[in-house]
Amino acid sequence: MITSKQRSYLRSLAHNIDPTVYIGKAGVTENVIKEIDQCLEARELVKVKIQEGAELDAKAVANELAPGLGAEFVQAIGRKFTLYRQSKENKQIELPRK
Repeated sequence: MITSKQRSYLRSLAHNIDPTVYIGKAGVTENVIKEIDQCLEARELVKVKIQEGAELDAKAVANELAPGLGAEFVQAIGRKFTLYRQSKENKQIELPRK
C-alpha cells in the first residue's frame, strides 16, 4: 500500500509519460492484461488509455485490474489511468519514505 505522498510523487512522474497500453472495443482481454504486466515489470509506472469505441470507465477498470496484477492504482483522468508496481529486477523509481 502506498501513501498519499508517494501517490502524489507517482502522479507527477506519470504526467510526462504517454500511454503505453491501449484498451479497444474488445475490452480487457487476456492479452491486454499480459501487456500491462510486462510494462509494469519493465517500467514500473504504466499509463493506459481506453479508446473511444470502448464503453468502459477508467477508474473502474483500473481498480479491477490492480489487485490481480499486484499493482497500485495511482490515478484516473478521463479515459486514462495509471498503475504502479515495483519491479523485481528492473527497479527505477525511488519512492519517498513513508
